[in-house]
Amino acid sequence: MGWQRQHHGPSVQAELERALSRIANADTAVVCAGRTDTGVHAVGQVVHFDCTATRHPHNWLAGANSALPDDIAVRWVQEVSPSFHARFDAESRRYVYLIRKQSRRSVLSHNRAFSVPQTLDVGAMHAASQAFIGEHDFSTFRAAGCQSRSPVRCVTTARVRCAGDWVWFDVTANAFVQHMVRNMVGALVQVGRGELPTCAIASLLERRDRTAAPFAAPPSGLYLWHVSYPAAHDLTTSPPVLADTFAPLRLG
Repeated sequence: MGWQRQHHGPSVQAELERALSRIANADTAVVCAGRTDTGVHAVGQVVHFDCTATRHPHNWLAGANSALPDDIAVRWVQEVSPSFHARFDAESRRYVYLIRKQSRRSVLSHNRAFSVPQTLDVGAMHAASQAFIGEHDFSTFRAAGCQSRSPVRCVTTARVRCAGDWVWFDVTANAFVQHMVRNMVGALVQVGRGELPTCAIASLLERRDRTAAPFAAPPSGLYLWHVSYPAAHDLTTSPPVLADTFAPLRLG
């Protein structure tokens, strides 16, 4: 049911807290860099927790992974200063949205990418995505129920790339409002299909009206890719390599 603990179903947060509490022999609460919705993936999530138990980082890593379900894994563990905060100390967050151009159903990309049967003009999509760069009011691209105090975010990079049947949108910002990337992708797909002109993105931003924007792309193609922190924290984390992460999907 996504990251956040839920009463009506399993969540990443609940499973991780259960595993860490088992190792710590005490109830352990965790805080993440970005709460992912149901169906959204994370390969670069960062989580912190406070604990009085003394364990070697390897024991936290191996112990947590032995207690987690098969679809959740801890990649690294290190001790940080008591002042570190996974959410508030983050300088930027990077998301990747994966699209597969296909006319036939793919088993291996099921629930891992957005399948689009139509031909997409990737050059037009990339050109349109450049309008997102800079500080903007993203009201047009935020969920109606978004609880963020401000819709203003600063996007530093936005790229649309293509390799074979795969298209991906790679975007970095200081933070994101709810469903922002999925709504951005929905608009870019319409540009790629020729249903919207390249200049439409700038116009949509100016309108600041969610009802003016196209559909939200499904959560299955969205990946929280990397979270950046000040160098002073000296974290182990580094961005995953796109080719390595998506290599299994290329099989068919």
